Amino acid sequence: MVEQESDQRLTEIFKAAGDPTRRAILTLLAQEGPLRVTDIAGHFDMSLNSVSKHIKVLESAGLATRRTEWREHLIELRVEDLALVDRWFRDLRSIWALRLEALDHLLTGKDDP
Repeated sequence: MVEQESDQRLTEIFKAAGDPTRRAILTLLAQEGPLRVTDIAGHFDMSLNSVSKHIKVLESAGLATRRTEWREHLIELRVEDLALVDRWFRDLRSIWALRLEALDHLLTGKDDP
């Protein structure tokens, strides 16, 4: 069950981060810290409404969060769930490392003790 939830979260994260505009928004938030929606929109050649829709996708995926200070909505990067992506890539790298090690042993005729 936990593995299935983790897999679902990973899918949501990849879908949200699969768009170049959303990746650019994530990068901007990582570099600048919390920003108002209008400040984020100022970096893109698209309407405020379009940028808002991208931000909502990032929020739904848990990659960004919104907090309100007075009348301003500040968007912040959430990096906690990115550990799932890191873990997935780490596991993938370890699988390939094992395969390459086995291939090396096969090609060189080395045997492990």
